[in-house]
Amino acid sequence: MALLDKTFYIETFGCQMNVHDSEKVIGTLVHEGYRQVETEIEAALILYNTCSIRDKAEQKVFNRLNDYKALHKKGKRFAVLGCVAQQEGEKIFERAPYVSLVSGSASYRKLPEMLAQLEAGEERITGLDDRQTDETFETEFTARSNRHRGYITIIEGCDKFCAYCVVPYTRGKERSRTSHSVLAEARRMADAGYTDIQLLGQNVNSYKDPSGKMSFAELLAAVGQVAGIRRVRFTTSHPRDFTRDIVEAIDAQPTLCDHVHLPVQSGSSHVLKRMQREYTREWYLERIAWIQAARRPISLTTDIIVGFPGETDEDFEQTITLLAQVQYDAVFAFKYSPRPNTPAISMEDSIPEEIKTQRLQILLDRQREIQRKNYCRHIGEIVEVMVEGHNTARGQVFGRSSQNKVVNFTVDAPILPAPGNYLNVRITQAFPNSLLGEAVVSGREAAQMHLSIQDASIEISIV
Repeated sequence: MALLDKTFYIETFGCQMNVHDSEKVIGTLVHEGYRQVETEIEAALILYNTCSIRDKAEQKVFNRLNDYKALHKKGKRFAVLGCVAQQEGEKIFERAPYVSLVSGSASYRKLPEMLAQLEAGEERITGLDDRQTDETFETEFTARSNRHRGYITIIEGCDKFCAYCVVPYTRGKERSRTSHSVLAEARRMADAGYTDIQLLGQNVNSYKDPSGKMSFAELLAAVGQVAGIRRVRFTTSHPRDFTRDIVEAIDAQPTLCDHVHLPVQSGSSHVLKRMQREYTREWYLERIAWIQAARRPISLTTDIIVGFPGETDEDFEQTITLLAQVQYDAVFAFKYSPRPNTPAISMEDSIPEEIKTQRLQILLDRQREIQRKNYCRHIGEIVEVMVEGHNTARGQVFGRSSQNKVVNFTVDAPILPAPGNYLNVRITQAFPNSLLGEAVVSGREAAQMHLSIQDASIEISIV
C-alpha cells in the first residue's frame, strides 16, 4: 500500500531528549514535503516516538497501537520510533503487523530514504542502528516547537550501565559533537531569535569534545557568551562526571542558569553500589557542597528510585535524611520497575509493591514540606521571568525563573507581554511547586514589549 497523502501525526513519550528527537523527525518530514496535522484521524502517517525508561513502556506503546489499528484499514500507515523501537526491533512487526516502519533514534539521519520506501509501498521498513556509530546524531533539519527556547543535543548514549537502566541498550555508547558544531548551532539559533538554550544528553556533563578543544564547563561558558543568548540550561548530569569547574562556570557566566539537576537515585551507599552507580553518598554530597558554596544561590533538583531490590528500611531512611540535608527544590521520584536486558531484572530481594508505594508516599510528603519552606524564602524577592504564556481565566502570565521555578504573575497593563519576553517579578506568595507575584514594570513598558501574534507555521532551522 503506497503512501499518497503526505500528512502526518506524531506523538511523543518520554523526556526532553525524546521531545527534541521529535523536532528532528518533524523537521525532516516537513522538508520532505509532509504536512503535520493535529489528530491521528487526519493523518496518513501516524508516528509514535517512544521511551522505554518507565515500567511497561513497551506495553503502553502496543496498547496505543491497538487502539488505532482499525485506522490501518482506512489506508493509514504506522511508524514506531525511539527507544522502544530500538529495544523491541522487528518483534514490533510480529505483535503489530500493521506497523510499517520501525526506527531507533540513531537512524533518524536515514529518514528520507525510509520515507521513500514507505511511499513506494514497502510494508516493513527498519532503521535499527547498531548504536555504536560515530556518525552525527543530528539530522539536517530540525523543527523548533518553541520560538524562544530551543534544545541542542551535545552528547548521545550512555557508558555508565547502571543496573536498572535500559538507556545504554537503546541509545548506545556515548558520542559527543564537536564544540565547533555546538557553538555554530547556538549562533544560528541566536540569530533566529532564540534566547533560551538547553544543552541535552543522557549524561550531558560526560561530554568529551572530539576535537579536544573544550571541556563541558568551557563549552557551557562559550554557549553562554553567544550574543543574544540570555539563558543556558543543561540536563541531565551524572554525579560521576560532575566537576567543580561546572560550578565555577555558573558563578562566572550570568547567562548560565542557577539550577543543577543532579540525580542521586538513593541516599544509601549500599543501594548505590547495587545500582552500579559507582559513587557513594559521601562522593555525591561533596559535589552538593561545591554547588551550595557557589556565590550565586543554585537551585538543586534530583531523581530518586525507591524500592530497588535489596533496599532495607535503613537504606530508605538514609534517602529521607539526604532530602533533609540537601534541601532539594524538586525531586522526581519513582518506584523501581524492572527493565528488559538490565542486570537488576535478575536481582534477588525484590521489594513488595505495597512497600514501594508506601515508601514513595513518605518521600513525596517529606519533600513537599521541604519545598514549601524553600519556596517561601523567595517572598519579597525580585526574580527575572521568561514569559511562556497566559492564563486568561485568572488574568495571569506564567513563565519560569532562572532557577527553573514556575512563576505566575499579574501585569498592570492593558496588553499582556507575549511569550519570549523577560520581566522582573516581585514574589508575593509561595506554594510547594510554584511562585506568585506581580510584574515590576509600568503599563507603558509592558505595552512596548507586546508582540503581534506570530505566524503559527513550523520553523525549520538548518543544523
